[in-house]
Amino acid sequence: MIKEKIIHQVPGAFEENRFEKLHNVTFDSSFSGSLVIANEIAALIKEKQEGDLPCILGLATGSSPLSVYNQLIKLHLNDGLSFKNVITFNLDEYYGLEPNDINSYHLFMHENLFDHIDIPKENINIPTGMLQLHKVRSYCKAFEKKINDLGGLDFQLLGIGRTGHVGFNEPGSNINSQTRLVTLDQLTRYDAAGAFNGIDNVPSKAITMGIKTILSAKRIVLMAWGTNKSKIIQKAVEGTLTPKIPTTYLQEHNNTTVVLDYQAASGLTRIKTPWITGNCDWSDLSNQCKAVYWLCEKTNKSILKLTEEDYIKNGMSELLILHGNYYDLNIKMFNRLQNTITGWPGGKPNADDSKRPERKMPEKKRCIIFSPHPDDDVISMGGTFDRLVAQGHQVHVAYQTSGNIAVSNDEALKYIEVISDIVRDTSVYADIKQELLQKEKNTIDSLALRKLKAIIRKRESLAATRYIGIPDDQVHFFNLPFYESGKVQKNKPSQSDIDITNELISSVKPHQIYAAGDLADPHGTHRICLNILFDSIDQLKKESYMKDCWVWLYRGAWQEFEVHEIEMAVPMSPDQVLRKRKAIFYHQSQKDSVMFQGNDDREFWVRAEDRNRTSAKRYRDLGLSDYQAIELFQRYHF
Repeated sequence: MIKEKIIHQVPGAFEENRFEKLHNVTFDSSFSGSLVIANEIAALIKEKQEGDLPCILGLATGSSPLSVYNQLIKLHLNDGLSFKNVITFNLDEYYGLEPNDINSYHLFMHENLFDHIDIPKENINIPTGMLQLHKVRSYCKAFEKKINDLGGLDFQLLGIGRTGHVGFNEPGSNINSQTRLVTLDQLTRYDAAGAFNGIDNVPSKAITMGIKTILSAKRIVLMAWGTNKSKIIQKAVEGTLTPKIPTTYLQEHNNTTVVLDYQAASGLTRIKTPWITGNCDWSDLSNQCKAVYWLCEKTNKSILKLTEEDYIKNGMSELLILHGNYYDLNIKMFNRLQNTITGWPGGKPNADDSKRPERKMPEKKRCIIFSPHPDDDVISMGGTFDRLVAQGHQVHVAYQTSGNIAVSNDEALKYIEVISDIVRDTSVYADIKQELLQKEKNTIDSLALRKLKAIIRKRESLAATRYIGIPDDQVHFFNLPFYESGKVQKNKPSQSDIDITNELISSVKPHQIYAAGDLADPHGTHRICLNILFDSIDQLKKESYMKDCWVWLYRGAWQEFEVHEIEMAVPMSPDQVLRKRKAIFYHQSQKDSVMFQGNDDREFWVRAEDRNRTSAKRYRDLGLSDYQAIELFQRYHF
């Protein structure tokens, strides 16, 4: 049954959402949101079945709908939901890709939905990318006609790209556009570069369902998960209708709901700055902190320079009433932030720890740094890592995945040829070399090649940890099974992944755990690794040693914590910045020819240094000490 809370409502009806032009609902996780979407689709299918009618679904691809499709498969297998009356039309396909190409949406849909349900093959309609150019227009017209002849789409499922595209309707698309061949935006191609092993392999064109076709659907649900979607969601939901952001066209539709997790919704006014809407819970300390630090940025003042007038003019009169005096509030917020700063991430011995982020006891702690890939540890927290070792703590590093997919073929070939120059008997590598020399793009590496690439990442990691001062027996390579698919799209995590994690934690019995708290992509490797760790902690939390264990989350090269989220800030000296840079340099395969560069041309060490300098500047601008660089952490309470 459909939960009432996602049934379409007129947006902007209440003061708290007055800036919003699209109905939206926020869930605590992408899983919860996906479950509700899947239930709505299932209810529609059943309703059509009762009337002996076909159910016409428009479907999306990418990471966003994966959980929805997983839930639909479960409903089919466990609850008997039949798809025999369902006719599907997919939004788009890359032009020039064979249907069996590992990056084709044809293969994606079959692997993630169609092969697991009872939908008739003749009811599946996915645009083909293998058309001669002169036949494209007639094909697109036939695709449109088929939809129209069936009475249009009953339900359209959408994701959203960072350009604001739906389907492959890029910025500049006309509201009256129909199914057609389009040229992809460079940002869209950057976002796909990882799957294609580099942007040069990403097709420049695609066939996509048009805006007019999408808007003709009787019901539209757009989903967005993760922090990296928050900016474009804010523009789509609260911005003016513009072809520069095609998603805003959905504001013209009278039955569209945007389904979000908290991270994707974090840019909306009612969440980011609720005091502006007059609906702020001032009893929440997080809201108090967020408001004061936001006010500093808006007024270009440090915390202790804020005036009563600043608060009143910016909708914070109630906050002043709560505290009585504006300067007392300033002092409180200044002290809170100052108390996050520590040069002793493992706790300072023989010191009052009542206002410090970490405990002083035990003086020497057992620590585990969980690193999703073999370089995230030094990129994200290399300075803190270095300081923990220098201060005498027992530090273990756990590389959760092999990272083999991020090693280029050219890099692997280089290593093989080096071996060939040194070792006479190279027969074991002959097949791999032949594979590399003959390898076509968008094909899965052989198991032997994946093992070689994993070894490259392993040896780079050991070089870096030795430089920092970690014994080899305290460096652990999990090679978690979920990652070893040979593709960007990974296998589903299982208890096997959790068991590997459990074994190390139960062996070390740590006082501290550090983990990558990247939530930008809820279906990405970092998020999967974090969820595996959380599942492990949940299974082990009753053990006596876990009562003394604190978990600290760090962020990767892509994003940073907001100021109000920070609970520990570890400053770095100029020398430590250089040591961190050198540790990153040991990961040579990831330095110059990065396969997952994204739309940021800077190398990872540059991104890390810029991010750490920016964090130091944020503290300085708020009136605190001026440091060379700062690494930031947030505590996870279990």
